[in-house]
Amino acid sequence: MQIPSNIFREYDIRGIADTELTDEVIEGLGRAVGTVLRREKKQKISLGHDFRPSHKRLVQALLKGISSTGIDVIQLGLIPTPLLYFSVSYLNLDAGICITGSHNPPEYNGVKIHFKDRPFFGTEIQGLYQLMKAGDFEKGNGKLETAEIIKPYREYVRKIFNFKKKIKVVVDSGHGMGGIVAPDLFRDLGHEVIELYSNLDSTFPDHHPDPSEPKNLRDLQEKVLETKAQLGIAFDGDADRIGVVDEKGNIIAGDQLLLIYARAILKKKPGAVIIGDVKCSKLIYDDITKHGGKALMWKTGHSLIKAKMKETHAELAGEMSGHMFFQDRWFGFDDAIYAGCRMLEIVDDTSDSVSSFLSDLPKTFSTPEIRVDCPDDQKFDLVKRAVLEFKKKYNVIDIDGARVEFPDGWGLVRASNTQPVLVMRFEATTEKRLEEIRKIVEDQILQLSK
Repeated sequence: MQIPSNIFREYDIRGIADTELTDEVIEGLGRAVGTVLRREKKQKISLGHDFRPSHKRLVQALLKGISSTGIDVIQLGLIPTPLLYFSVSYLNLDAGICITGSHNPPEYNGVKIHFKDRPFFGTEIQGLYQLMKAGDFEKGNGKLETAEIIKPYREYVRKIFNFKKKIKVVVDSGHGMGGIVAPDLFRDLGHEVIELYSNLDSTFPDHHPDPSEPKNLRDLQEKVLETKAQLGIAFDGDADRIGVVDEKGNIIAGDQLLLIYARAILKKKPGAVIIGDVKCSKLIYDDITKHGGKALMWKTGHSLIKAKMKETHAELAGEMSGHMFFQDRWFGFDDAIYAGCRMLEIVDDTSDSVSSFLSDLPKTFSTPEIRVDCPDDQKFDLVKRAVLEFKKKYNVIDIDGARVEFPDGWGLVRASNTQPVLVMRFEATTEKRLEEIRKIVEDQILQLSK
């Protein structure tokens, strides 16, 4: 079997559906996952999928592989990734697998794996590759059954919330999976929902389903202003990342969104541990501390964050990219639909407008995430050398790349775990200083890359 090693990423398996995710490869992957489960004395998993053209073929191949090891599979059908995670807890299963291309271009697809007792990533994903190469699989005859999870999810979430007001909200699902759950759920909760792109379309004709890119939120911004809505909520392709726009059409950055959630939780749970990733503003960590929380900076990556939450018993975590993880009144996994409900709850609890939520934060100047192409086989080495160079002159936080700290700002360069790019972000107290810090970091990277 020809197994492309590049499809085994840090957090999932991902590749071009027709050429890399062949039936043979995906069946082998199913055998490897089933083998890991059997050897851990686990027996039952759920399987869901998104709407990409390749999903039927991949579901069949994965089912064939998993059941051949003696593992029982509950098929959930077409669902957003967070509902797959939910099914593992709700149905008391050992693990779950979702076939999803998330926010990647239409020709891609992938597999996300979720174990009930721990995040499944990194060396464990590489372990699947090694098992497939060795052909060292368990044998058995697993049972197949089906279950409905969208209705139980909606009912479960509905019981958590009690709204006093009817909120007008625009929901942009970007033709992704959020559209089949979120608008109806928000209406269940009593709100007025204006929908954008709720119909599933794997060609993403209107904009790419990635709310971390400002250009993908333009339609949402315009619709919020046009309808005089109180806020707008956007989802990525598989609905595990959220984007939010206030009533004035301004984008609330991922780290600011984390802070809005953190302040609400800290009112009820003073001293709670709140985790942000290395791309978050220094203001966020300072403000969490000021409001009585224990702020913790950690590596970027949903699996890495989930593992850190488990270790530190954090109530909340968030990333700049829009992954939001609630342990408080939830299960600790990243669920943008649930995060949307929490945002609506915060709006319901105040007479203030969304644009005023963080009006007391000091003013700083920052860039969004900047992505610079860099080959997969060079990016980690380049960042490692950058850390050493920056440490000669500056204070550097090196938990994930180089976050170079200055008295009046910071600059970050890290290697993406999911794409052949370097990710950079900068923040400073003035625009002039922002440009200076950016030049210091970018010049060093340019020099090293030569």
